[in-house]
Amino acid sequence: MEKRQPYPTDLTEEQWNRVATLIPAVKTGGRPARYGRREIVSAIFYQMRGGAAWRMLPHDMPPWRITYHYFRLWRKDGSWERIHDRLRGDVREAAGRERTPSAGCLDSQSVKTTDRGGVHGYDAGKKVNGRKRHVLVDTLGLVWLLAVTAASVQDRDGARTLLQVLANRMKRRRVIWADGGYAGALVDWVRSLRKRDKVRLDLVNRSAHGKGFQRLPHRWIVERTFGWFNRWRRLSKDYEYLTETSETTIRVVMIHLMTRRLAPVKRQAKRTRKQARMRAF
Repeated sequence: MEKRQPYPTDLTEEQWNRVATLIPAVKTGGRPARYGRREIVSAIFYQMRGGAAWRMLPHDMPPWRITYHYFRLWRKDGSWERIHDRLRGDVREAAGRERTPSAGCLDSQSVKTTDRGGVHGYDAGKKVNGRKRHVLVDTLGLVWLLAVTAASVQDRDGARTLLQVLANRMKRRRVIWADGGYAGALVDWVRSLRKRDKVRLDLVNRSAHGKGFQRLPHRWIVERTFGWFNRWRRLSKDYEYLTETSETTIRVVMIHLMTRRLAPVKRQAKRTRKQARMRAF
């Protein structure tokens, strides 16, 4: 392909080197690959940020059929999840943390769906007809557990599906913060997941005397993660037919975010008009 003008979602050379070794290599035999892995990944990131249909990818990128083929292939063979988990540990180490956390924050986000079909329901509390994203993040806002269900699924029921893995995995996890919507039998159920290494569910409630917006301890972390999702138009609604694809889109977005965090772009400070005049003399 001819060299094209870069898009804002393109990775720099340093950022690409972070993920290049994690992308599945080209299979041997057959016809030589016409489009490089970097261009395919760039097209997937562009589609996630722009939110357009796959068929509307720009003509200077790989064809949409090839791009979507690899997006789907890497979802089915677990490549996206493997890349996501590897980068997540790298980000934590770069921040001076252990690769696995001991604390996390739990919450859900209801989003609308389209006429694409698939699993959906009505969230009477948020008055949203669509799906619900159940997410467990660490103190850096990185996603550790993720499940997409119909919006009609209660937060407590979605949390049971999400946190079941704590019985056998994530042994360092000791405390999980959540809002009052998770109160009730779920607190005791979480405590009973382990016999030796106990994990507890701490509820962080709003003050009864406060009015308007309240910045609650710990709970703002997962809300910030939802804010990251909203910057990507593909996540503004749930456009996917399969909930597995919905979960993959979130992981792809987090891969881009974590890659940028590992190798941030160095931006030159903007000169003020006074500095520009001084430089002219």
